[in-house]
Amino acid sequence: MATFTALLATQDNGNFAAAFRQLEREALPAGEVLVRVAYSSLNYKDGLAVTGRPGVIRKYPMVPGIDLAGVVEESSSPEFRPGDEVVVTGCGTSETLWGGYAQLARLDAQFIVPLPPGMTLEQAMGVGTAGFTAMQSVMALEQHGLKPGGREVLVTGAAGGVGSVAVAILGHLGYHVVASTGRGAELGEYLRGLGAQEILDRAVLAAPSKRPLDAERWGAAIDNVGGDALAGLLRAMAADGSVASCGLAGGAAFSTTVLPFILRGVNLLGINSVQVPAARRREIWRRIARDLPLPLLDRMIQVQPLGKILELAPQILAGKIRGRTVIDVSALE
Repeated sequence: MATFTALLATQDNGNFAAAFRQLEREALPAGEVLVRVAYSSLNYKDGLAVTGRPGVIRKYPMVPGIDLAGVVEESSSPEFRPGDEVVVTGCGTSETLWGGYAQLARLDAQFIVPLPPGMTLEQAMGVGTAGFTAMQSVMALEQHGLKPGGREVLVTGAAGGVGSVAVAILGHLGYHVVASTGRGAELGEYLRGLGAQEILDRAVLAAPSKRPLDAERWGAAIDNVGGDALAGLLRAMAADGSVASCGLAGGAAFSTTVLPFILRGVNLLGINSVQVPAARRREIWRRIARDLPLPLLDRMIQVQPLGKILELAPQILAGKIRGRTVIDVSALE
């Protein structure tokens, strides 16, 4: 195939545009491995990039799509050979590196991970950056003492991509999971099916309080929301508990006091899923393959054609997407 289809984002005199183009292979950036892309996925950052919101794309022209899964066509790296099935999750893709909303991608080997045994390319994109971040968050909490059998573990933004995978992993590992969402009436059954034992309305968690500390409740939390929800859960963290902060769907700024940290020894752990060394990436994927039940993953997934990405991007920003959306890159309709 001499040309390939790609969603190309451009900026001309400050005017953003994203449109499907037919590109020559020579247009691809340099890299060690050429991948025929089968699937990508839809993450919150993809919604920002595709709609031209600032803070994601740093270099134009850009092919958005921070995730991709496909088959190696060419490789100058000894780590990969033609025919290998591979996965890429956010590593600067859609920021400074061309990403997965195209039928071809070329990247250096350090960003590429072999497809885990027993997992399909579609399932790998059901995981994507969202699931990778969820597993990374669980591992960070474990490194700070989290073990099954203790207090409740809270997951905010639980119906979204990171939240859904986090609930499924934590439930499978034996934790008492409380899922916080603003769509409990609609999605409570879905979240319980993934492993949540209780649903907490987001408004309750984010409600303002005159007290700097509430009664101790949460042994740990994975927070995808930020804003008032993060402030609310910090007030109710138990002594020596940890919060993995990995999202800002509810806002980047939050107001709190130092009291959870200096009186209860709470840890606030920042999760950066982009700057992850290759060996660590493979370790996280091994844990995903071991600790995320594939039947639960399949429940989260809806597959949509690449041609609908311009329609889907605003929906994920508006909080209207449940679970994980896998993008079939070969389909435009």
